[in-house]
Amino acid sequence: MEYVTLGKTGLKISRLGFGGIPIQRIDAAAAEELLEAVRAAGINYIDTARGYTVSEELIGQAIEGHRKEFVLATKSMSRDRASMERDIGISLKNLRTDYIDLYQVHNPTLEQVEQVCAPGGALEALMEAKAAEKIGHLGLTAHSVEVFRRALELPWVETIMFPYNLVENQGEELMAQANAQGVAVIAMKPLAGGAIEDAHLALRYITRNPNVTVLIPGMYSPQEVKQNLEAVEDTSPLSAAEEEKIAEIRRQLGTNFCRRCNYCAPCTVGISIPNVFLFQGYLRRYGLEGWARDRYGALAVKAGDCVECGACEERCPYHLPIREMLKSAAKDFGA
Repeated sequence: MEYVTLGKTGLKISRLGFGGIPIQRIDAAAAEELLEAVRAAGINYIDTARGYTVSEELIGQAIEGHRKEFVLATKSMSRDRASMERDIGISLKNLRTDYIDLYQVHNPTLEQVEQVCAPGGALEALMEAKAAEKIGHLGLTAHSVEVFRRALELPWVETIMFPYNLVENQGEELMAQANAQGVAVIAMKPLAGGAIEDAHLALRYITRNPNVTVLIPGMYSPQEVKQNLEAVEDTSPLSAAEEEKIAEIRRQLGTNFCRRCNYCAPCTVGISIPNVFLFQGYLRRYGLEGWARDRYGALAVKAGDCVECGACEERCPYHLPIREMLKSAAKDFGA
């Protein structure tokens, strides 16, 4: 395992981190087995969030007795002081620790960044917790380049988490700037929210960028830990065949695709928007028409039930034309 310095924090972490979203799918016993595989692999950076339902709790239970071997990072959607103070307390309890290495402001809009920094904002609670040694370092996560750019102007931001993968490279220039400023770059969505199936190639591509400090693919089985580790440890140059495959993936996905971040939810009429696009992707790209149609058919509310209110588009961090995309899915599935 290669170890790097997490920017100006000075923390020594594994180049491959553990993304804590998929752990929500498994139970406590499986989580313990998973985190033991993570520990055995030498992965010491763990990412989770208050918003990931039971993720913090499962991780806290699984690493109990091994806390000092890990660098724990979590995050909160709270924007005001009182809510952030409450979330920090919950995170400490869930993770069964008295100290969190990195606490991040989770996906704020530009307006919310200013709210966080204003009097009575979440930053006050974070700074207070840092002074009390409950938190070691502070960061911010973003989905838009505008927020990334603003974060680089904030002296308290020590790390920035941003999407980076085969088809999303819009942050590369800012990643280089972050690196020059000593701000660590945490690459999230390495598989573009599951849209990229070749995990080995996807992770190899990311590790070629020296401005990425750590990448955090989600993992929920020891086998995934093994596969991801093999990809990151494969330091050979990308072959001509791999470069061609990257180009083909880019041609297939384009830019208007759902990353299944679920920020569009809840739909006013109950459409499971990410699942609609997931099944449509299988229908179009992977030759699994029967599988895709069966699962789409099981959805209680179909794409054609969209009333075009636009609420989902206002919440989408990628500004996708969701209403038009739902029309396309309804046409593909005939409902």
